[in-house]
Amino acid sequence: MAGGITDTGELYSPYVGLVYMFNLIVGTGALTMPKAFATAGWLVSLILIMFLGFMSYMTTTFVMEAMAAANAQLRWKRMEKHKEDDDEDSSSGVSDSDVLLPDGYARSETRPILSVQRRGSPNIFEITERVEMGQMASMFFNKVGVNLFYFCIIIYLYGDLAIYAAAVPVSLMQVTCSVTGNHSGGVEDVTKYNDTDKCWGPIRRIDAYRLYLAAFTLLLGPFTFFNVQKTKYLQIMTSLMRWIAFVVMIILALIRIGKGEGEGHPPLAQLSGIPNLFGVCVYSFMCQHSLPSLITPISKKQHVNKLVLLDYILILGFYSLLSFTAIYCFRNETLMDMYTLNFTNRNITNIAFIRYFMGLFPVFTISTNFPIIAVTLRNNWKTLFHREGGTYPWVVDRIVFPAITLIPPVLVAVCTHDLESLVGITGAYAGNGIQYIIPAFLAYCSRKDTQLIFGSGTVNNHLSPFRHIFWIWFVLLWSLFCFVFVTANIILSETKL
Repeated sequence: MAGGITDTGELYSPYVGLVYMFNLIVGTGALTMPKAFATAGWLVSLILIMFLGFMSYMTTTFVMEAMAAANAQLRWKRMEKHKEDDDEDSSSGVSDSDVLLPDGYARSETRPILSVQRRGSPNIFEITERVEMGQMASMFFNKVGVNLFYFCIIIYLYGDLAIYAAAVPVSLMQVTCSVTGNHSGGVEDVTKYNDTDKCWGPIRRIDAYRLYLAAFTLLLGPFTFFNVQKTKYLQIMTSLMRWIAFVVMIILALIRIGKGEGEGHPPLAQLSGIPNLFGVCVYSFMCQHSLPSLITPISKKQHVNKLVLLDYILILGFYSLLSFTAIYCFRNETLMDMYTLNFTNRNITNIAFIRYFMGLFPVFTISTNFPIIAVTLRNNWKTLFHREGGTYPWVVDRIVFPAITLIPPVLVAVCTHDLESLVGITGAYAGNGIQYIIPAFLAYCSRKDTQLIFGSGTVNNHLSPFRHIFWIWFVLLWSLFCFVFVTANIILSETKL
C-alpha cells in the first residue's frame, strides 16, 4: 500500500480498469452507509455524498498527476546517469564550457527539455512504472512530510483493522443469538436486543461477541507474524460474494417497497448525523492509496481522467440506490450498522440460505482481507523506523512489530462494536488525510519539482483538470474544516452525555 516501485504486472484495457476501480472503491464502507443516510436525512445525505464524490474524484486526479511526475523524474534520473557514463567514456572530448558546468540540476537546465524527451520515450510523463504512494512521498516530501505520510497511513490501517475485527464477531453474534434466542422473525426485532440480553443460556450477547472476537483473533492474528499475499482466485471469490450480496439486498428492498410494505420515513435533514455521514462517505470513496497498482497496468491512458469520472458517477449512483432503497424499506431505528444484518429475519425472505448468507457475508469477505491489511500495516511500521543500512533484531522484527500491529485494533474492538462510529471516525480523521491532504500536497510538490527539473514550459499530459492552485487550497481548507467540525461535534456530544 505504501511501498516503493513495483512491477507493473499484466496490462489490461481501460474498461477492465474501470471494473477494477469500481470493485476497489465499493467495499465494506458501503454496508454502513444506509444507517448513516437514515441518521442524517435523505436530502442532506444526497447533497453531501455528491459533493464528497466530487472531492474524491478531484484528489484522485491529483494522485495520477503525481504518478506521471514521478515516472518522468525516474526517467530523467536514468538519462542523467546514462549521460554521465557517456561523458566518462569520452573524457578526451570534454570542452572548456563542459568543465565549467556544475553537476545535477544546473547541467540539466542548460539542455533543452526537447532533447531529453527525444532521447527517451515518446512522452516522458507516461505512466509505465508503478510508483506507490510511499515512494512518491519520499520523492516529493521532506523527511517530516514522509513521516507524517506514514503516520496517516498507519492510523488509517489501524482503523481498518478495528472495523474488521468488530464486524465479524458482530455478524456471528447477530446470526447465532437470533437463532438460539427468542427471535420472532420480525423486522423490528433486530434492534430490540442490547448487549446484556441472553444469547445462549447464561451467556449474554456481549459475552458471545467477545468469545467470537477471541476466536477471530486466535485464528487470524497469527498471520500477522508471517507474510501473506492476496491470490487472484481469493480476490475473485470475495468480489463475487460481495456483488451477490449487494444485488440481493437491493432486489429484496425494492420488492418490499413495491408491495407497499416499506416502513421507512426518513427525515429531510438532521444535522446531528452529518459528521458521521461525512466519515462514512470519505471511507466509502477511499481509493487514492491503491491508485498506482490500479492505474499503471491500464494499456491506454489517454482518457484515463474521463474513465475515472465515469467510475465515480456509477459508484455515486450505486451508493444512492443502495441507501435510498434501505431507508425507505426499513424504519430508521431498525437499520443495523452492518446493513446485511437487516436481511437475517423471515419477514424479509423465507429462504433460509439467503438469510444465513447475508448474515455471514461479512465473516467470509472480511476474514480474507484482515491478514493482508495486518501485514501491510506491519510493513509500514518497519518502513517508518527503517534506517539506511540497518537491520532489526529478530525479536523486534518477528515479535514487536506484529504485536503492535495486532493488539491495538483488537483492544478497540473489545471496547466497542459500534461499526458506524468506527467507520465514521476512521474516515473523518485518517481518511481525511489520505483522501484530501496527501494528494493535495503530492500535486503541489510534484508541480514544483517538475518545473525545477524540466522548466516551466513542460506540460504533464496527465495534469489534473483542477490545475489551478485554487483547487489545492480549496481541498486543504475543506479538510481542515471537516477536521474541526467533526472534532467539535464529538466534544459537544460527549459534553451532553
